[in-house]
Amino acid sequence: MDSEMMETESPIATATATATAAPVNPSGDIRELFALARQLINQGKPSQALQVVMAAARNQGGDQAMFQSLSRARDLYRTRLQESSNSIDQLATLFAECAIAGTESSQSANDHPMQHNRCSESGGIGQDVHENSILAETGRNQIVLDAFADGSSFICLQCGGLVSVNRRDEHLTYWCGN
Repeated sequence: MDSEMMETESPIATATATATAAPVNPSGDIRELFALARQLINQGKPSQALQVVMAAARNQGGDQAMFQSLSRARDLYRTRLQESSNSIDQLATLFAECAIAGTESSQSANDHPMQHNRCSESGGIGQDVHENSILAETGRNQIVLDAFADGSSFICLQCGGLVSVNRRDEHLTYWCGN
């Protein structure tokens, strides 16, 4: 393990010494440092690669350049993380709506052949299902979508309610039965 520590400290120490020394050929030294950083990334050592890149930034523009680079990287990371989470939420909602629409179509065809399909022509959830739901009336549509998407619940076509799959028979018999 000590040999590993010495191996990992060696490139960083060399890079730091190179970066802090007076550069004879600044662009050549920077290229060497970036090549070393890429090598460290390929070896699965991203923290050490970051140290090398920061040493190169400090060499080129001082501490101010290094702090600006770190600040910009942090801002980019936060922006991409936020975009990613928004995209994931939108995708999950879309999948849930598709699943609800598909199930409503099959339930409507199997259970009530004469009843009109409550799905909109675009394949989304019909507006009447949203309006009839107590959760929708209180502004909590996402709960409906999530519960349906994970398969634990279904949307009753007769009352528009969100019902646990475990209570389907009881719901249809006692709540929405003919």
